[in-house]
Amino acid sequence: MHSSKRKHILIQIYMKNNLVNKQHIGILIALFTFISLDGMTQNQQTSFSRDTLIKAALDIIESTHYCALATVDSTGQPQVRTMNPFPLKDDMVIWFATSRKSRKVKELRNNPKVCVYYADHKNAGGYVSIDGTAEVIDDKELLINMKRDYWQSIPNWQDIFVLIKITPVTMDVTNFAHGVAGDPETSRAPSITFNN
Repeated sequence: MHSSKRKHILIQIYMKNNLVNKQHIGILIALFTFISLDGMTQNQQTSFSRDTLIKAALDIIESTHYCALATVDSTGQPQVRTMNPFPLKDDMVIWFATSRKSRKVKELRNNPKVCVYYADHKNAGGYVSIDGTAEVIDDKELLINMKRDYWQSIPNWQDIFVLIKITPVTMDVTNFAHGVAGDPETSRAPSITFNN
């Protein structure tokens, strides 16, 4: 039973039986404190292990072909665009390729703080939001090693593209299939902090 409903019922019982007097005030205070603490315990967010959250995150990340990359421009305005990330590895570092002349490259060089957002919108199954630090990697050999098949149709792709490496700092995860959901009061998703 919800704690506020229990409080209401107890007050009605005490009022009906005229039991509220100076001797019972202390008992009522102690009883309501216990009920409130009990309700708080029931509403606390479930604690999840790091492995559980990473597994829940990877299930969403691996099921989505695209994600969103949010950067901040020179005026402090967030900018969001759809990206095609490379498959994620165990270190949870995110890699993209983009044109060296793109707006995002300029933004990342000015402010490396980013957010990458993956979501299962089709099934409303959850989301992963990763705050991280971005680095523009202008390394032609690494770029060639990471080449995607469809780049062959882009003339001079080796000279056009640079890589973006995002080292994760924190990750929020919601994945309903894994029972991983936000706090019932604040909606804050369970989170992981990475030690880089």
